[in-house]
This record gives sequence, structure tokens and C-alpha cells, in this order.
Amino acid sequence: MSKITSDHLRRRAVVYVRQSTPMQVVHNLESQRRQYGLADYARGLGFNDVVTIDDDLGKSGSGLVERPGFQRLVAEVCGGQIGAVLCIEASRLARNGRDWHHLIELCGLVGTIVIDPEGVYDPRLPNDRLLLGLKGTMNEFEVHLFRQRSLEAMRQKARRGEFQCNLPAGYCWAPSGEIETDPDRRVQQAIRSVFERFAALGSARQVLMEFRSQGIQLPVHHPDPSGSKVEWRAPVYHAILQVLVNPVFAGAYAFGKTESRTTVVDGRAKKTVGHRKPIEQWSVLIKDHHTAISPGTSLNEIRRYSVRTISCVREHSESWPRGHGLLTGLLRCHRCGRMLYTYYSGRGDLVRYMCRGLRIVHGGQSCISFAGTKPEQRVVTEILRAVGGSAVEAALQAAKRATNQEQTRYKPFRSNWSKRDIRRASPSGATNPPIPRIAW
Repeated sequence: MSKITSDHLRRRAVVYVRQSTPMQVVHNLESQRRQYGLADYARGLGFNDVVTIDDDLGKSGSGLVERPGFQRLVAEVCGGQIGAVLCIEASRLARNGRDWHHLIELCGLVGTIVIDPEGVYDPRLPNDRLLLGLKGTMNEFEVHLFRQRSLEAMRQKARRGEFQCNLPAGYCWAPSGEIETDPDRRVQQAIRSVFERFAALGSARQVLMEFRSQGIQLPVHHPDPSGSKVEWRAPVYHAILQVLVNPVFAGAYAFGKTESRTTVVDGRAKKTVGHRKPIEQWSVLIKDHHTAISPGTSLNEIRRYSVRTISCVREHSESWPRGHGLLTGLLRCHRCGRMLYTYYSGRGDLVRYMCRGLRIVHGGQSCISFAGTKPEQRVVTEILRAVGGSAVEAALQAAKRATNQEQTRYKPFRSNWSKRDIRRASPSGATNPPIPRIAW
């Protein structure tokens, strides 16, 4: 314990508490008690001021999710007021090399020690720094190993159609491990009516409007600690689509219909889940695995519903930025708070804003609708007034200067071409010849 000096004891000790998933927070209580118990351990070492940071309970340490507690820990270490950081093991602090080595680097700069039940480590000492680096590398490899084992076990069980994933209302898992139709005939008829009315009307929106007008409710599986139970709710547009594109209702067992994607945002990896994959890329697809709840529904029908609805949603989501509406995506309804839709009339030069969120999602009436000419003019006037003075002229001059710099940059390349080369490269009279080769 000679590594703990009087300078460390004068400063504050921080106990960092973390568990990876909400399930661990609820059930792994012994791990919580061990981590919270480090506060008494720190006081026994001689620290008078001990703070516990538990903002990251239920958050993974892989570096793909935001951890406000860890960010707070790093900020306090940078302030130089932390004498020691306590954790039950290195994996609680981080499961990725970037966060782990960044924290150790900061601790070494400000003289903060790291304490766990196995010992005290001073990052300023070469041997302790080497040991901490090895611990961080092992923890990073361990999380990848655990994930690989669990995913492969799930895939192997899914290939046999035995992996028990969540089922939609209308089906349940039998004690034998097979998928069975819900014995409640009301539930069966409600799901069957969605396919029947869609075949007759040809539109999920029309099915929603009819169900809303007639007061028909749809069953929804509601998770419960004692087991899943069915709740009856008024239908929404998303619920209708989920019934139409779910292969379970066609008697097929599917696994791996979605994927996760990792992108870099502000220099950090960010993971998003739930991205749909084409049916040809599903990990597992077992046809005729169980009884279809709607006899006339086949997997081909489900495929056609899925392609139709997803393509419509994609076209709608990709088409909105192409218009010239100034306030597109910026206005919200004062009554319901939903974003206003943008429409163009005439030859496309008249813009109109309308609140259709309530009608689209719940089958209700539109809230408001108004022309966009006057509001856009008012916004432009306020912007110009806020800019004021010579700011507009300065912006125009800056744009002109940037254009001149761009032309000056490419001028040496254009000067290497003679008129004969231009005519030879562009017999049709094109004014933009290709960029010449440059001898380095």
C-alpha cells in the first residue's frame, strides 16, 4: 500500500459502478453489492471523501453507446481533484481500448492511482502501466469472444427452428418448443381480418381507416414478469404494416431479418440496430415451419407486402428534400406536436404545409393546413433583419472570393492544354476538357 501517498489521500476517491445490461441490473444484485462496497474499502484505505458514480448502470462498455458516468469520471480526473479510481475489475471501467487507454493516460498525467480488489496500480510506473494495458487488451478481446460464442449458439439453434424469439400476437410457444396458434379464437380472427381486408381494399391505410371507423381493436403481446399476455388496443398504421410483412403469419420461421450498423460520429463509433435486410439475406428462413394463421397467406404474399410497403416508405422519405420549400422539416403542429408535411401544387411552384401525422398513424382527421408563401416570406424578412447591416454583402464577397480561389487553383492545369489538344479531345465542341496527366 506504499503507492497510496498523503497527496492521494488529500484528494477525492471515486468508485465507478457499471453493469452491462438492464437485465443484469435487475438480477445480478451481488455484483452491485460488491461494486458499491468499494466505497467502504476506500474509506478503510484512508480516503475521507469518497464519491460513487453509478450513472452507467445497464450500459455496455464496448464504446458503442454513450456513457455519461464514464465521461463524468474522465472530466473529474482531468480536473486533478481525484486521487484514486476504484472498480472491482478493469472490465467495469471499459471494454474497449480507446476508453481504457485514454483514462490510464490521464491518470498518469495527473497522478491518479487505480485500485481494484487485487491491488493498487500507479500509471506513472512502467510495470503498473504495462499491467494495466494488458488488462485492458484482455477485456477488449474477452467481450468479442463472448459475443461470438453467444451469436453462433443462437444461429445454430435458429437453423433448427428452435430458438425462441418473441412471437407476435396470434402465436405462442408450446411446452414442446414448437410454435402453436393462439387458442383464443378472437385473437385469430382479428389477425385474419387484417389480411382479408387488405386483400379486398389493397391498401394498409384503407384497412386502418376501416378498423378505426368500426372501432375494431387488434391484439398486442404485452411483456409481463409472469409471462406474455395479450392486450387489445386501437390499431395504428405501424401495427397494420407489422402484421402484413411478418413471415410468422405465413407459417415460416425467420431469424436474422435485421442487422446492426456502426458509423463514426464525432470521432466515436455509434451502433444502430433494427435495419431491415432483404428476404434473400435473412440468416434463417424455414418455410412451412408451423400452421399459417391465415390459410390463404403464403410467403410470396408476405414478400410482396413487404416490398410494396418498404418501397413506398423509402420513396416518401427520400423525396421530401427535393422540393424548394424553405421550411421543410422545420415546422411542427401547435395542436399535436407532429412534424408538418410539405406538398406542392400547380406546376410545383406553390408550397403548402399540412399536419397529417394524426391521420396517417391513427386514422384521425388532419389538424391544420396552410399555404407556405406568407410564412416563408416572414421568415426570410426576419432572417435578413437579424443579419442586418453589411453582413449580407460580406457573405457575398466571401462567396465570390472562394470562387476565385477555386478558379485560381485549377488555372495551371488548364494552361497546359493547347487549342489543338482541346479540339482533339473535344471534337463536338465541349468546353470542359478532361484534366491532363501530370508528370511527377
